[in-house]
Amino acid sequence: MTTTAPIADSRAIALTHYAARGVLESVLSRHDATFQQSVTLRVIAVAEGPIERDAAVGQVVQSLKTDAARIQGTVEELVSKGLCATEGAALRLTDAGREFYDTVTAETAEISARIWADIPAEDLAAAGRVLAVVTERANAELAALRS
Repeated sequence: MTTTAPIADSRAIALTHYAARGVLESVLSRHDATFQQSVTLRVIAVAEGPIERDAAVGQVVQSLKTDAARIQGTVEELVSKGLCATEGAALRLTDAGREFYDTVTAETAEISARIWADIPAEDLAAAGRVLAVVTERANAELAALRS
């Protein structure tokens, strides 16, 4: 019996995204957090010190292809949960935010290690190249649609 390798297309990428996101959201739900909160907090967590609020919001908007008002609301949720704090026009991670980020990162890293285990490096490199091209082209198409 011969099996044909599946073709990478938009549906395959979407199914992969939603499977991985489902895993992350399962972890986040145990910590009473949402996907948008996680993405937003990551931007703040990996910044080298306080990050301007508009810059943080802009990064999340670019990543999630959503509107700034929605992410501004997400920032307010994070502040009210005590995971980040404002310093003038900037945001900084709190100790509780660092603990949350480190915990969720560690939990998802364990699962990710199982998911990605034993995939040859050359396959990962090829997939990475293809996904980078698709992302670049999709971003260009989205920009054209919005202009």
